[in-house]
Amino acid sequence: MDNLRIYHYDSFTSTPNMGNPAGVVMEADHLDHHEMLAIAKKVGFNETVFVLESAYADLKLQFFTPGHEINLCGHATIAALYCLKSRGLIVSDNITIETNIGILPITFSYDNGILIKMKQGNPQFTPFGGSIEQLFQTMGLTSDAYDSEHPIVYGSTGTWTLLIPVKNLSSFSNMKPYNHLFPDVLSENPKASIHPFCLQSFDKGSQMHARHFSSPYSGTVEDPVTGTASGVMGAYYLTYIKPELHKYAFTVEQGQEMNKDGRVYVEVNKQSDTLMEVFISGTAVYVGEIHYDSE
Repeated sequence: MDNLRIYHYDSFTSTPNMGNPAGVVMEADHLDHHEMLAIAKKVGFNETVFVLESAYADLKLQFFTPGHEINLCGHATIAALYCLKSRGLIVSDNITIETNIGILPITFSYDNGILIKMKQGNPQFTPFGGSIEQLFQTMGLTSDAYDSEHPIVYGSTGTWTLLIPVKNLSSFSNMKPYNHLFPDVLSENPKASIHPFCLQSFDKGSQMHARHFSSPYSGTVEDPVTGTASGVMGAYYLTYIKPELHKYAFTVEQGQEMNKDGRVYVEVNKQSDTLMEVFISGTAVYVGEIHYDSE
C-alpha cells in the first residue's frame, strides 16, 4: 500500500483540470474491498477505478466513491482505458471489460487523440412517486422550474439516478444541492443520485445540458461530467421525448457551473420497446500522479 501509484486523469475533456477527475490504480489485484474503499476515500474524487485481471474479459474494473463501491462509472472507465491505451498497455482497438453489471465491449478510435466508446447496460426506468415540490427544494429551486411535459423517473444503465427535466438553462446556475435531504424525498430509491437536465445548452454543438448531484452515501456533493447518467438520458429521450425514433446520437455538455467544462457523446439504438443499446464516448487527459499516504 505504501508504494501504491495512483494516477489522476480527467475524463470527457482534453484539457487538464477540466471535465471529471478520476483516480486510476493499475495492477490492483492485491487490494481487497476495504483497501480499495480506503484509497478512494483518501483520493477524494467522485470515483477511483481499480484495474484487475479478468478470467472472462480482457480486464476487470472496480469503481469506488469515497463512501462505497458502485457497479459502473462512465468517466472512470474512460479514464482507466485512456491510461492503459496511451501507455501502450492495450494493443487492440476492440476489447471487453468485466464490471459488476457484466461484460461490456469497448472500441478505440483516433480523431485528434484517443476516443473511447463504451457500451452500457440495458436501460431501466421506474416512476418517481414523491413530492415534486420537495424534490426541487432539495436543489434550491421551486417546482416552477420543472418541465412538466416530460416525466421525472429513476433511470439506470448500470447506476441509478433520478432524471429531472428542467424548463430553462438559466435555472442551472441557481441550483444548490441539499444532498442530505435526498433519501427522504427519493423514498422508492433512497441511494439514487439526482440528475437535472434540459434540452437547452450553452454550446450550439450540444443537445442537452445537465448537472449531477451525488447521493449523500457516496461522500461527495456533485459530479462534474457524468457518463452513465448521460447514457441513460439518451435512453430517456427515445422512451419519453421522441419514442417514434429508433436511434439518436447527440452531445451532452456538463460541468460549466463548476468550471469543469466537459462533453459526453451518446448513441442509442432501439432494438425493441424494452431493449436498447446505449453507448457513450469520450476522451481523457493525464494530469499527474497522486501521492498516497496510508497513515
